[in-house]
Amino acid sequence: MQRRAFLKQSTLAVAGAAAGALGAPATASLEARRQAGSSIAVDPKPGFELSPYLYMQFMEPLGATDGSVEAAWDHSRDQWREDVVAVTKTLAPTMMRWGGIFADFYRWREGVGPRAARPPMLNLLWGGIESNQVGTGEFVELCRLAGADPLICVNFESDGRKQYMKVNDRVRTADAREAAEWVAYCNGPDHPERKAHGHAAPWNVRHWQIGNETSYDKNGFPLETAASKTVEFAKAMRAADPAIQLIAWGDSGWAARMAEVAGEHVQYLAFHHMFDPDSRQKPVLRGEQYRRDPDAAWDQLMAAWQLTDTKIRGMRDSLGARKVPLALTECHFVIPGRDRGDVLASWAAGVSYARILNNHQRHGDVLKIATAADFCGTRWQNNAVIIPTPRGSNRAYLQPVARVMQLYRHHIGSHALAIGAQPDGLDVVASRRGDTVYLHVANTRRTRSVKTTIQVAGQVIRSGRVFEIAEDPALEVSYLNDADVMQPRQKPFAIDGVWEFPAASVSALELQIGSK
Repeated sequence: MQRRAFLKQSTLAVAGAAAGALGAPATASLEARRQAGSSIAVDPKPGFELSPYLYMQFMEPLGATDGSVEAAWDHSRDQWREDVVAVTKTLAPTMMRWGGIFADFYRWREGVGPRAARPPMLNLLWGGIESNQVGTGEFVELCRLAGADPLICVNFESDGRKQYMKVNDRVRTADAREAAEWVAYCNGPDHPERKAHGHAAPWNVRHWQIGNETSYDKNGFPLETAASKTVEFAKAMRAADPAIQLIAWGDSGWAARMAEVAGEHVQYLAFHHMFDPDSRQKPVLRGEQYRRDPDAAWDQLMAAWQLTDTKIRGMRDSLGARKVPLALTECHFVIPGRDRGDVLASWAAGVSYARILNNHQRHGDVLKIATAADFCGTRWQNNAVIIPTPRGSNRAYLQPVARVMQLYRHHIGSHALAIGAQPDGLDVVASRRGDTVYLHVANTRRTRSVKTTIQVAGQVIRSGRVFEIAEDPALEVSYLNDADVMQPRQKPFAIDGVWEFPAASVSALELQIGSK
């Protein structure tokens, strides 16, 4: 009964077999793709619905490791830094997530109410002190400024991790009741505590995550305990607001059992993917090695999408016939090196990320929330936004991953389309909204352009636009050049369908179609 109820709640439009058809270009053999010729063949029939949350951002206070929150906050003016707000608006994330392992020792009431009364806290994982000057209200404010829906991770009894439950006689763990009180504080129409803090209108936070990387720690909750506690949390939180959408933890082979036990109480299952795409035999992406061997570095980066594809397919396979929406609420490269990998500031990484985002779209029948990087920070290169400190004349800027996210986010349809053929060297996905067909195209050739003809079956292309980022793969972005590089250039599309994609480019096409 629980399983049937859960499946009924699912909004999936097409089964996994259909996803395989749409995803065929990603897994087809090289020879088959060569035989496909030089055309991109698009089937205009709308397939599964694409979620608006495929370009989520993830924000977690990372203490001494990376001032992602404290550095983004202007303490002298009690507001978000204007440059951070401005660049976030241009990125235009559809969803922003608060918390991570940080949630295991976060007590939400310490971050609400008068700032002078908010107690600082030890960041037990990342080091340093968090001031709690940024809390629930401030996070929701940033989401509203950026036009994003907030997603909040609750303290899930510290995910069973005893090292975070109590420190210096201060209890850091929190139960289902505290999670439900957080929901009520955010969403209750006349919540007295929130109103006393100067926020009369409810924030209507619709998405909440229960459990974060619970299965990754052998000292945390085992599966059966986590599943039963997920039900307990879900019931309590939904009693505070029946309209919320809940995400349970399902990684490490937990998905099927979590769906069986807690399925009727949650809408998504979460998993994470942090990976190093470098070769163990000949590491080329670590430190500054990639500058010495650009060919090898390019090959490694172009193959990185396969690791995420393996992870997503593993999650799908673990569910069997269950059609459960998945939420990839953390995903990024983890490359050893100065500032977690200088290579991620290069345009070569931007093209690599384009392939990863294309693959997310191919799995869009089941993948409904996804990201490809952390949101913002001062040091880690796997952030979407870098915040220079001290400010001075420097301003926050977008990393290559964010340039591609921004491009794709602004040019995408509502339903996926199948690609029947594509030339070797191009990674292509398609979508449609009304009479507009959208293509996301990455040229995976480092030094050669690819000329092709784009055909939409049974349709003529009446007009079109191409938004293109084409740079030297070795080019790196920083606060010194961010306004001048990796910017999309708009070009008119030739209605004869012939187009040449520059080497190492990422493009978004908008094609207006009509019947022949």
